[in-house]
Amino acid sequence: MPSSMAISYYFLFLLFPSVLRLFLDDCSDRKVEAYGFKEMTQNFQSQSHVVSLSSLMPAQVCSTPAQGSDILSRGELQVTHKHGPCSPLKEANKKIPSLTQILMDDRSRIKFIHSKISNQDLVTNFASKIPANSGYSLGTENFVVRIGLGTPMQNLTLILDTGSDLTWVQCQPCVANCYLQQDPLFNPSASSTYSNITCNSHACAQLQQSTGNSRSCNTTCIYQIAYGDGSSYSEGYFATDTLTLSDLSSSDNVFPKFEFGCGENNQGQFGSADGLLGLGRNQVSMVSQTAQKYRKLFSYCLPSTRSSTGFLAFGSQVGDHDHHSSSSSSAPQYTPLLIDSNIPSFYFITMMGISVGGKNLSIPQSVFTTSGTIIDSGTVITRLPPAAYSALRSAFRQAMSEYPVYSIEYTYVMLDTCYNLNGYDTITIPTIVLHFAGGVNLSIDQSGILIQANKTHYCLAFAGNNAGNDLGILGNLQQRGIEVIYNVTGGKLGFGTSACSTETAVSTPPPMTAPAPAPAPHPMETQALCTSINIILPQQLI
Repeated sequence: MPSSMAISYYFLFLLFPSVLRLFLDDCSDRKVEAYGFKEMTQNFQSQSHVVSLSSLMPAQVCSTPAQGSDILSRGELQVTHKHGPCSPLKEANKKIPSLTQILMDDRSRIKFIHSKISNQDLVTNFASKIPANSGYSLGTENFVVRIGLGTPMQNLTLILDTGSDLTWVQCQPCVANCYLQQDPLFNPSASSTYSNITCNSHACAQLQQSTGNSRSCNTTCIYQIAYGDGSSYSEGYFATDTLTLSDLSSSDNVFPKFEFGCGENNQGQFGSADGLLGLGRNQVSMVSQTAQKYRKLFSYCLPSTRSSTGFLAFGSQVGDHDHHSSSSSSAPQYTPLLIDSNIPSFYFITMMGISVGGKNLSIPQSVFTTSGTIIDSGTVITRLPPAAYSALRSAFRQAMSEYPVYSIEYTYVMLDTCYNLNGYDTITIPTIVLHFAGGVNLSIDQSGILIQANKTHYCLAFAGNNAGNDLGILGNLQQRGIEVIYNVTGGKLGFGTSACSTETAVSTPPPMTAPAPAPAPHPMETQALCTSINIILPQQLI
């Protein structure tokens, strides 16, 4: 005579296929509703970082990641922080700016970008001489690369900027004014391949179209460019010469007749760098001028700390994970690149949502579509729409509730969520994931979540815009440590694996807690449930 327990198991066995089918059907429907965030459960497995505070402090010694030694041998350019110990600009290290100064300069840059959207002119002091048609405050938290210019090659250190088109350098004889730079000024007369561009040339017309520069021209094409802080500018001859992007004895990375600005009247917040490398989208940018060779394909990995190095890659070197990362073999995730006719130089992307500590925040999609979002290598702190930032801040504060708050708001310009961590060696911070169109999930490196303000104060490294229609910006602090891939021709932006990170954070699994009664799960939560279900059968039925 079978026992009552055996009979129960028998009926459970008969009902199990039907129940399982209903469950899986519901999962299938829920996955369709889940906003296209693919593989979300993989990102949610780690809800926090255990961070050593010493890893967020500036180091005095250059520490190149293991994969950094072969960057130059492969024809890539090494990227360093302008004020770090790895920088070729040793003079810059003598004048390291405070966080307050960095944020003030960053705010100037943001203000000018926003003014470009609304067609406002913020430059007044220099407007009578150089109109503010392109560029903005470069700030102080920039990254630099070394390039070669001329024949024979003269080495120069330039600020890389995805928000600018025109590449320019300071030139001899500097007839008007030049700021102090570390390297010798570029000497056009010492290059056998240097040539000025004439006024009636197609190249001069392109310059005017790309920059809005309409200055009268008699014989030689003149460029002039002003920046949004009202005191930074460059002016000189629009010229051509040979650009070299590698120390290798190969012609693969050599570009004759490269168009650039040879500046003889320059002033502003450029530190001791020799000029600027324009990586924007317009015709005069380096990306467009090298399109025949590189197909408008480039990537960079911004070093996660001031004391480490990254890379700038072009063409076939982009996305080469075998030598950039040994920890992961996953392919980059791509989101569409969009164009805005008001500011065509910038790279627009579509933000979809934010997760903190493995939980998707309840932010209406209209919050992000109203503002729009660009990715920018020159902006430091990511700017979010006010509603999105408010949700992020609330979730972050809740996760950090065990730590003492530094309660004086906006002591550090726009940062309003700061902590006094005096006496702590390590802390636990929640993970932050930004979600973009196409199911792309960007997990922010620990160095992009907290920023050190002083010896004891650390702040959330995000800020909110003033208005809901102000342009959102993915800043460089949140891009660090990963390969960011710009496939301009293909119309897509990729986030690759950890390529130059020195991250030492330890990921911890979510705590095991008893489930509490709750309303119907959000589609995101249902997807995680459906993709991670484990069904256990009674041992008697196996």
